[in-house]
Amino acid sequence: MSRFDPVSTAPVPERAILMGVDWRDNAWPIDRSLDELERLADTAGATVVARLTQKLDRPIPKSYIGSGKVEELRGFVNRLDADVVIFDDDLSPSQQSYLERALGEPVKIIDRTALILDIFGLHARTREGRLQVQLAQLQYLLPRLRGMWSHLAKEQTRGGIGSRFGQGETQLEVDCRMIRNRISALRHELKELEKRRAVQSKWRANSPAFRVALAGYTNAGKSTVLNRLTGSDVLAQDKLFATLDPTTRSYELPGGRAITITDTVGFIQKLPHGLVEAFKSTLSEVRDSDLILKVVDISDDDRHRQIDAVEHVLREVGAGACSAVTVFNKIDLLDSDHIEALKRRFPDAVFFSALTGEGLQDLQTRIAREAAASDALVSCEIPYREGALIAAIRKQGQVLSEAFFDDHVSMVCRVPARIAARLQPFRTE
Repeated sequence: MSRFDPVSTAPVPERAILMGVDWRDNAWPIDRSLDELERLADTAGATVVARLTQKLDRPIPKSYIGSGKVEELRGFVNRLDADVVIFDDDLSPSQQSYLERALGEPVKIIDRTALILDIFGLHARTREGRLQVQLAQLQYLLPRLRGMWSHLAKEQTRGGIGSRFGQGETQLEVDCRMIRNRISALRHELKELEKRRAVQSKWRANSPAFRVALAGYTNAGKSTVLNRLTGSDVLAQDKLFATLDPTTRSYELPGGRAITITDTVGFIQKLPHGLVEAFKSTLSEVRDSDLILKVVDISDDDRHRQIDAVEHVLREVGAGACSAVTVFNKIDLLDSDHIEALKRRFPDAVFFSALTGEGLQDLQTRIAREAAASDALVSCEIPYREGALIAAIRKQGQVLSEAFFDDHVSMVCRVPARIAARLQPFRTE
């Protein structure tokens, strides 16, 4: 090679082996679960070179998988020159440490939670999002520090000459204390940001605009739905967890009613509990909405399992009882016979293609109907000095009759619940 030949500086993708366990009570078939794990690995920048599975009734306490499967896994690592082994379930710190010793350096052992945390770290854009991801990562790392410093523990317990001097605080203790201090600082900073978000949420709650939140499995097309409805240009990629930070856009329904639509982080099966806890302030956008649009990828064979996973997370964040409408997206990817069969099975759902716009009018009509369902019929006399309230009635509600007097306007109107509450001092029989 000539010294003038260009040398690539692009990062070389890590070679990954996926390891899954087929439990007796698995909610998802092992092949489908590993398909999703492969997509996660691809999103994180790794290349999957092999898959291994094992049937077990319960995890092996020491190694998670059987000793024979550990030997088989070691053979695959050596033959395929793998850099990382990714487990489809969570490993305990001791199991992870044992597997790292069994497979040898420099192979990394990570579990599904670590992989998802890594992807969240890549995609977080706002300060709040980065802080939330860092908090979840540190909480995951803290119990695993002992394994990382096991070589120092061996030095301290070896005995012999020179081992009896007092060593003071160990490196493990120093690092644990630093991480705990950092976790405490992150929680304090997130609490301050949460207060600001609460003020913004309170302002939106007092706003007469009907609030809609998009929720759904990751990569179901929520961002594309938001873009199609509002004409915005929110990032939409064919990758898992492309959107982490909530995005709110205003939108006017065909009848002239103003609403807001918020796109939120996507959900996934086995979503780490620590991540849900860290993102609770962000997910409050879903809990505090007037209507949740549960976006489902109709072309995915696992759509029913994805719906179950989404509903599980919604219950976990306290949004399980919120008013919701199921929106089957990507109908452009199915034939008409298949879609008609699903319409008979899900008569209350909306069928829509965010890519082509097919079914857009049905979706708009359904949102308008849900918004009107909570409206109240009010008779009132409003002083002219309450001009902003009168304007809100005209913009957000429907004026059925009105009469003008010297100091007030008399109205019979149908208005959203929030405006009805503000009209309480001015109501008449």
